Order: sequence, then C-alpha cells, then structure tokens
Amino acid sequence: MKNILVVGTNSRPVACSAKKMGNTIYSVDYFCTSDLVKCSDYLRCILNQIPYESCGYYIERFDPELLETYANEVVDDVDCILCSAGAMPDKFPESKVIGNKKIAGIENKYNLYNLLKDKFNVPETFLVSSYAEAAQIVGSKDDKKFLVKPVFGAGGKGIKRFEETNENTNFNGMMLQEFIEGQNVSASVLSTGNEAKAIFTSRQILGEDGLGQPDEFAYCGNIVPFTDDVQVKKTAEDAIMELSLLGSNGVDMIHTGEDIYVIEVNPRFQGTFECAEEVLGINMVDAHVNACSGTIIEIPEPNKFAVKMVIFAKRRCIAGNLDFEGVYDIPERNVIIEKDEPAATVITSDESLEKAIYKAERLVERVYNELEPFPEKILARNVSV
Repeated sequence: MKNILVVGTNSRPVACSAKKMGNTIYSVDYFCTSDLVKCSDYLRCILNQIPYESCGYYIERFDPELLETYANEVVDDVDCILCSAGAMPDKFPESKVIGNKKIAGIENKYNLYNLLKDKFNVPETFLVSSYAEAAQIVGSKDDKKFLVKPVFGAGGKGIKRFEETNENTNFNGMMLQEFIEGQNVSASVLSTGNEAKAIFTSRQILGEDGLGQPDEFAYCGNIVPFTDDVQVKKTAEDAIMELSLLGSNGVDMIHTGEDIYVIEVNPRFQGTFECAEEVLGINMVDAHVNACSGTIIEIPEPNKFAVKMVIFAKRRCIAGNLDFEGVYDIPERNVIIEKDEPAATVITSDESLEKAIYKAERLVERVYNELEPFPEKILARNVSV
C-alpha cells in the first residue's frame, strides 16, 4: 500500500481506482464531488460546495496555480503522484510523478502540429494573432474549411468555426486549423517508452444538445469500444512512440474513410478511463503504473459496450438527490449549479450497444428530473399584516 497524491480538475475516476488497489489517497481537485469524498483519505478542493450557494463558473474559478499550491502542501507526505487533466506534472518532484514528466510541449497544440506534421496526416495549422490575419489565410485556401482553436485547452471548449468569428473576436492564444470532415475516433494507448499498445478505441460524443452542451465541439462523453480498425490503432501507437510518451495516453483522430488524421494527443489519463475499466475488466491505474515500470499488462478483448455521458445544466438549477447507481461526479445536495456547467456523469454498459445507449439516456432523464430550476433572485411577496 502506498500514499498516492491524485491531482486534477476532476480526480475522482483516478482516485477511486487507486483506492480500490488498497492505497491511501490524497486528492487535490477542483470540483470536490461527493463521490470523490468517499474515495479520499485526504481531500483539498478549490470549489467548496455549500447548500443553497452557487458553484459558480469553472472558467472563472479554476486556478491552476492554486491547485499546484494545494498539492505541494502534501507532496512530502506521499510516495507518488498521479496527474489528471488540469495538473502539470512538471510542477511536482519528478521522482514522484508516475507518468509523463513534461507535457507542456504536447498540450501546446501548435507545437504538437509541428512535432507530427512530417510523419503523420495532420490538419494544416497556423498560429494567428488577429481576425484579419486568419481571414487572409482562409481566403487563400478557398477549397478548405477552418476552425479557430485555443493553443492550450482541453475538452473542446473554445473551438469555433471560422465563419462564427469576426473583427471583434479575440484571437490571443488562438490558432487556425483546417477542418477535416469525417468520423471522430480516439484510441487509448499504454506505453512503456519502448513499446506502445492501443488497448481500445472510442467515439467521442461532442456538442450534444440533449446533454446541455451548447458548444458544437465540446466533449460530453464516449462510446467504447468503437472500431477494431488496425490502422487507427497503429496510427495512435506510432504517434505515442514518436512523442516518447509513457503510461496511459490518448490520441484523438479523424477517419475520413480513406485517411486518418491525428488531431490531438492527451499525455495523461483520458475521459474514457471508467469505460475502459468497464469493458476490459481491468484497473486503469494498475495498467498505467505497470506500463510506467516497463510492463504492459495482459489486456482482454472487450466483452461489452460502455457509454459515458457528461450532463450539463440546461438552466440555473439546484441539485437534488443524484446518488443512484450509474451516476458519478455527484454534486452535494442543494448546491446551485449555473447554466452550462457540468452537473453529473452517467456511465452504463451492456452487451448490446443499443441497450447501453438506452440505459444512459434514461439515466440522463432521471438526473435532469433531480435538477430543479432555481431563479437568479427570489423576490419576497407582499404580505399584508
């Protein structure tokens, strides 16, 4: 048994899996969901969920430096560190980090483009500083469509079609990327540094109105597994080896039917974490730790389908009782969740893909039924005495 520090925006999946291995868990997190509390022996969060108070907006409240500060308060008390999305491993003692030690050059999407463009199909990408500069490039390539994307960022937030921008759009920290038509597909890859193995593929659920996600390209779930396409898996494995990555990593691609384009590489645990455990019957933390130690564990074939759906508030609401089977990232009861903010996650599985999706959709309905609309202001009624 070890003392393990898990750091990230939402450390719940990793913390709970590490806890199942018999470890003592130190969690440093943004959201501080009630199910993370159950998996943690020590917990420090940025968001303090208080009944009848607003959880606010992630984009305004998340502070990576504060997350780092909280984590470093207990670094000396732990044996090792696992970083998930939102945490930069180079901010912690290298000897304690299990996984990739330096990832800034890969999370910088323009830098990643330059690292991969000579060996892989990648969408043409330009670093731009203004609408005029972007418009000039788009005008010179009228046979292509383009997206405007943050150079740094995760979950597809902030991505827009170029046509949705104008002279008033802030292009600071943005890049222009060719839009590739096709099927989005992701692969989860375990790597020892000398060997890489894609253990499954998935289809991302993006911009789903039924899940309250207003942004067209924003992440809101996965379906696992998706395809057994050998070339998809090989492309992902080759990309991970090219970047010398270690442990569990993800590769997001577009399959046009003829070609496979690498879009992004996630040098950390992916959103498919729980689905992987569900369909493969393995512990992903165990698989990651073993890969970092030089061994890829035996991976069984998927024996069912898993579906993950991240639910966003469709209006300002107050959380009811969401503590029922298949629901995760559970907010404390009676906290106020603002419109478009994440409310909960549902995960289902079945030997039939159709049944797995149906189960997930029913759970989504049940969650929304527990999210009661909550007004911006409560007006006192006139009371005659």
